[in-house]
Amino acid sequence: MIKTTLLTSVAAGAVLAAAIAQAADPAAGKQKFEGTCSACHGANGISVVPIYPNLAGQKGEYLVAQLKAFRDGGRQNPIMQPMAKGLTDTDIANIAAYLSSLNQPGAAPQP
Repeated sequence: MIKTTLLTSVAAGAVLAAAIAQAADPAAGKQKFEGTCSACHGANGISVVPIYPNLAGQKGEYLVAQLKAFRDGGRQNPIMQPMAKGLTDTDIANIAAYLSSLNQPGAAPQP
């Protein structure tokens, strides 16, 4: 039972990752991020405010899951829920593609 659940989870993650990579437009994600998210999370995904997390270099699948959870109410946060509420699945995939393409502070440049 655990093995089946694990395999199902891995397969679902692979499908999600493929969908993100295929449908995502980092340039559109950058535009949406700059207009919606950068005030708190920084112009390049590096926040200057300690209470807001850096998003540059985060894994795309993680970002998609978190933004959808905020949007759909599965993750409660009085700041993020209204920000994510108007995002479409395409917006979320694009933002995730943009942010995951950026380098985390102190990380080596991505190839």
